[in-house]
Amino acid sequence: MGKFENDAREMLRLVGGPENIAALTHCVTRMRFTLVDPSIADVPAIEALKSVKGSFTQAGQFQVIIGNEINDFYDEFVAISGITGVSKDEAKAIAAQQGNPLQRLMGAIAEVFAPLIPAIITGGLILGFRNVLGDMPYFGPEGNATLASMSVFWSGVNHFLWLIGEAVFHLGIPVGICWSVTRKMGGTEMLGIVMGLTLVSSQLLNAYAVPGATAETWEQYSWNFGFAQVHMVGYQAQVIPAILAAITFNYLERFFKKITPSIVQMIVVPFCSLLLGVMAAHFVLGPIGWALGSGVSAIVNAGITGPFRVLFGAIFGGVYAPLVITGLHHMTNAIDLQLIADFGSTMLWPMIALSNIAQGSAVLAMIMLQKGDDDAEQVNIPACLSCYLGVTEPAMFGVNLKYVFPFVCAMIGSACAGLLSCAFSCTANAIGVGGLPGILAMQPQSMLPFLLCMAVAIVVPFVLTFMVGKRKGIDKQAKAVAASLEL
Repeated sequence: MGKFENDAREMLRLVGGPENIAALTHCVTRMRFTLVDPSIADVPAIEALKSVKGSFTQAGQFQVIIGNEINDFYDEFVAISGITGVSKDEAKAIAAQQGNPLQRLMGAIAEVFAPLIPAIITGGLILGFRNVLGDMPYFGPEGNATLASMSVFWSGVNHFLWLIGEAVFHLGIPVGICWSVTRKMGGTEMLGIVMGLTLVSSQLLNAYAVPGATAETWEQYSWNFGFAQVHMVGYQAQVIPAILAAITFNYLERFFKKITPSIVQMIVVPFCSLLLGVMAAHFVLGPIGWALGSGVSAIVNAGITGPFRVLFGAIFGGVYAPLVITGLHHMTNAIDLQLIADFGSTMLWPMIALSNIAQGSAVLAMIMLQKGDDDAEQVNIPACLSCYLGVTEPAMFGVNLKYVFPFVCAMIGSACAGLLSCAFSCTANAIGVGGLPGILAMQPQSMLPFLLCMAVAIVVPFVLTFMVGKRKGIDKQAKAVAASLEL
């Protein structure tokens, strides 16, 4: 008998049996059910299972949090249920028919960016290491030199790591978005990749060189058609141009598939859809997308850096965790990436990292309050660790929202930390791991202030949660449970 056989069998019964499961898939921590009739699922009983850290419904899917052992649980559930041939795409397609328009939009955004997250996290860590090597002048006899300036080896490592950093943030984001959108829309994925590559080709003027371009520069970087000239602009690190280009390409591909005889589809459809898609991207959509993206980032940047930035930081720090529940937080990925593209850094992402830390700190207080309660500790300790490393769902849904007051205390701590983050103008070079390792992504001048913000995000939620928990008698309940186990 497998480790999760009993819980998997019971969960199958509690969701309404195989006949109530329209589609099933999983992500890094959660089972994702698309149910025929969601009302049949016995949610309290499901959450009472030992393997379950919590549950919620988002974008038409009933999601059950299992944690880091999700693969083993999923395999046993599939073996017991007999459900086969259910893919992630099928699950998403069925779930997309459920929920209101806003939920479907957020689900679509999440599906586009979710496959990119491993690369973004890796890129963020890489840039973090480059921060330490090449941008922190705190080494040497006088404490004013960088590691890269003191050592040929570390200089070489710093130079080498940029190969990965550039691949992720300058080139990979537009290409990854085009591929992900094409994958979601059911288009030809390889053509989606090619579409993305045409936005970041070395033939084009790099996006970061555009602001300083002169008339002489544009003479070299222009397509001259005789009757008109078009600037050869690259869209490195740009988000909205890539999304618009990918959507347009996929609609063109669908159109040509519909009107082209099957005997010549293999030639006509890819040629026409890609050619017209690239023309639309560079002649029309790219400039429009650039303007839209710059407008959004300018508005957000004005809020973060303007006279009311402290208020902005407090509000954003406080409400980010509730945004995670609704799925709206996925929009911040695009905004962060656009801020980095336009301003070379982002002040938004540090507050997201602080919010994650605050949620983990509230769970840390619950660990102290519920010491001796084995069942609680089995949920609390892994949830706290994963939260401090940037994965918040087990902490939020498995602990904090279950008791409510830890979630509110974490929001208060996050608001305080966000306020300080904006007051100190803490900025990050990249987005990456949104927990304690997030300090690696901070710009050197922001590291010490961010450490103070991290301390606030740890101490305030911990103290508040511990005090409220004491008043509510959480510790006494845990002691009673522990005493009953000893008898």
